[in-house]
Amino acid sequence: MPVKKYMRRGTSKFYFLETITATTMIPTRAEITSGTEFSEFIAAMDGWTVQNNEIETPNMADTYYSTIPGSDKADTSTFTFYEDEVDSDIEEMLAKGTTGYVVILRKGDVPTNKSMDIFPIRVASQSPQYTADNEAAKFVVTCSITSRPLQGAAVPAAT
Repeated sequence: MPVKKYMRRGTSKFYFLETITATTMIPTRAEITSGTEFSEFIAAMDGWTVQNNEIETPNMADTYYSTIPGSDKADTSTFTFYEDEVDSDIEEMLAKGTTGYVVILRKGDVPTNKSMDIFPIRVASQSPQYTADNEAAKFVVTCSITSRPLQGAAVPAAT
């Protein structure tokens, strides 16, 4: 069966939500709508994945170096944003110490599609990037992932 490939840029949607009411960490359609979509400000991003720290389990009976799954940990997660010459909305929304949720709709806003990832975050730092190069002004926001993210949740149905 052929894979219908797509490009994340121009498709994926990124939202910041101050709160999510449900203990399941799945936002409602109203919570997503009232959140802030910041996709157009993103110049680059890094992290936003979960890795497993495998435990090494070699033994003297075998020359194979075996492992077992260990604890999970989110990678260091950052956004590089374009800096707006006039407004500072994104800088204010994601100021150092801010807590909330980054909600990523990987395949876009496709209701019921299981492609929504939710990361509970606290902003660890916000730093402007300085350069003499011929490029747009940018700043970097580093986010600490404060608890286990929820990955592969269904996008809420449109109302």
